[in-house]
Amino acid sequence: MSKSEKKLLEAILFASKEPLDIKTIKSKLKRGSDALKILYNIQLEYKDRGINLVCIAEKWSFRTPSDLSEKLKKEMYVEKKLSKAAIETLAIIAYHQPITRSEIEEIRGVSFSTGTLEVLFELGWVKPQGRKNVPGKPLMYATTDTFLSHFNINSLEDLPNTEELLAAGLIDNRVDSSIFGTVKFTENDNAQIEDKEYGNVDDMIKDTLEKNE
Repeated sequence: MSKSEKKLLEAILFASKEPLDIKTIKSKLKRGSDALKILYNIQLEYKDRGINLVCIAEKWSFRTPSDLSEKLKKEMYVEKKLSKAAIETLAIIAYHQPITRSEIEEIRGVSFSTGTLEVLFELGWVKPQGRKNVPGKPLMYATTDTFLSHFNINSLEDLPNTEELLAAGLIDNRVDSSIFGTVKFTENDNAQIEDKEYGNVDDMIKDTLEKNE
């Protein structure tokens, strides 16, 4: 068995899209080559590596070791675009947390479906944060560490304040700056926003999400 034959057989097995039987393997080597001896030698050499040479149903191929199967399991991810309601809800929670559902709806000016919060829960960006000490004791919601990580924010203290948002062009001076995450404008709707400016914090988050998809 020569090194060149062993090298050639390794390359053949790596390049093959499917397992090869011994007849096919022999046809690719020089006449008289001991294909089985080379295969067993390669199999022994790869025994403790990240890939193994295996023979299944009399066909040879390289495969990952069975003891690594769980670590190499393929995960399927389904990309979802957040709805306008989810984006606005996320922005409101980020700036007003902990906050109840009714308070979110009061700020937005409209009610929203339970599915809106469920999407934010699935993403791991929002979580329940205790109950408010008022009649009925409604649940309050807050953002998570996953939210901070996704938007590259070290802590909630690093969320931009009114002055920073205005200076960065992420909101304009028509926004009610006391209520982040909403779209409360004055009656002056004639002012034009430059193309690269965001109308509010909701748009900032939406733009970030689209860039990360």
